[in-house]
Amino acid sequence: MSFKRASGILMHPTSFPGPDGIGDLGPEAYRWVDFLKETGCGLWQLLPLGPTGYGDSPYQCFSAFAGNPYLVSPTLLLEEGLLVRTDLADRPEFPEGSVDFGPVIQWKLTLLDRAFNRFLQTPIPAFQAEFAAFQAENAGWLEDFSLFMAIKEANQGSSWNNWPKGLRTRQKAALNSFRQQFQKDILRHSFRQFLFFRQWKQVKDYANQQGIQIIGDIPIFVAYDSSDAWANPDLFYLDEEGLPTVVAGVPPDYFSPTGQLWGNPLYRWDAHAKSGYAWWIQRVRATLKTVDIIRMDHFRGFAGYWEVPAKMPTAEIGQWVPGPGAALFEALTQALGGLPIIAEDLGEITPDVIELRDRFQLPGMKIFQFAFSSDANDPFLPHNYPANCVAYTGTHDNDTALGWYQTAPDVETDFCRRYLARSGEDISWDMIRAVWSSVAVMALAPLQDLLSLGGDGRMNFPGRASGNWTWRCRPSDLSPALAARLRELNTLYSRLEE
Repeated sequence: MSFKRASGILMHPTSFPGPDGIGDLGPEAYRWVDFLKETGCGLWQLLPLGPTGYGDSPYQCFSAFAGNPYLVSPTLLLEEGLLVRTDLADRPEFPEGSVDFGPVIQWKLTLLDRAFNRFLQTPIPAFQAEFAAFQAENAGWLEDFSLFMAIKEANQGSSWNNWPKGLRTRQKAALNSFRQQFQKDILRHSFRQFLFFRQWKQVKDYANQQGIQIIGDIPIFVAYDSSDAWANPDLFYLDEEGLPTVVAGVPPDYFSPTGQLWGNPLYRWDAHAKSGYAWWIQRVRATLKTVDIIRMDHFRGFAGYWEVPAKMPTAEIGQWVPGPGAALFEALTQALGGLPIIAEDLGEITPDVIELRDRFQLPGMKIFQFAFSSDANDPFLPHNYPANCVAYTGTHDNDTALGWYQTAPDVETDFCRRYLARSGEDISWDMIRAVWSSVAVMALAPLQDLLSLGGDGRMNFPGRASGNWTWRCRPSDLSPALAARLRELNTLYSRLEE
């Protein structure tokens, strides 16, 4: 599938301003779309939208299909009569520039429960019909997910491998008994999903009307503690007790002497192949309802992945195992038509990864920050980009452009200044200009780089267990002057979305 020349900003909805301690899908989401429109950008990239668990990471979700209920906007629930003003009277004081997840989660769940109780007590016919239609349309994943979350809740939030055996192994009698006893709790989780997808669809429709396409994100692996692994144990390497026998990671490299032990369960690709990759087709189809373009995280894992025996303390001991390769993407193409997919092809890339990416003409990723540790032949330097790639100043996993510049070795920052023919005084925008002026079909930067923020604006430190994903922008950040400055670059470099 070919893409048109465009530009965009990486900004996750949790980072919007707003009074409830975390960005949401209310007025600030629409203000954000309006800001993007003013800049002339045609793309908005975000992180996975799933329900986050331990560590608040969007890459470790309780489901590959569900949405994050913490993003539901109380302001919109108030407008629609599911909340009343007194429901918001006990709102805590939240910090403006960051997300304090503990208190935020407590507050958002309190509001969602109030909305659910009002829905039950004061039925709104239009809502009821819409909710019933949502349940029917999404039954393929929603029933398992809502049941999973209700059982998890009834077991004090513990991981599913610690549940009573009948529930852990999905014995029919145990599940039926639980459904009868906890019917309302299961319904409550379905209702939260209904609210999320209802609000998200309105935001996406508005963005599309403004000529803006949304780039979403599919993490290759699912979390072990997810409804996906619990409901489909035959699709993963799990033993009879439901515990992983092997897990995902990446081997030791220059940056990490012991590798990275991710701990996600690994797919039984032979079982997926037997079903014609039905679960993956369902997953990608569901994601394409919520976004326009998908960034496929850890793309190299489809060619080959690092398999670590379970219970290993690090990722040092493991082996490379072939992934599904072209067979998966052939099945997706056949089921879905064109593949609006960006391949996250960073890290140690082998010829088979490049061959798989190019066979399906998927654009890869180029990160400008990575360009200065070698010489003029470095593939991350703009003069070496192919047109069919997506270029970034940096991503959510990198430091900000300024943060990188302030901490990189002198030899790299010297090369950077010489390459850009700039003093480095306005390094974030110098790097943005270099990426925008390149031949890359898409050019993107995190909002933090447009704001010239240092390392304190960083979104994620890979390998750090907590304290990530907290950055939020302030209402004054999205200024007309900033929009005009970016619009000028879009105009100069033929990336303007009219």
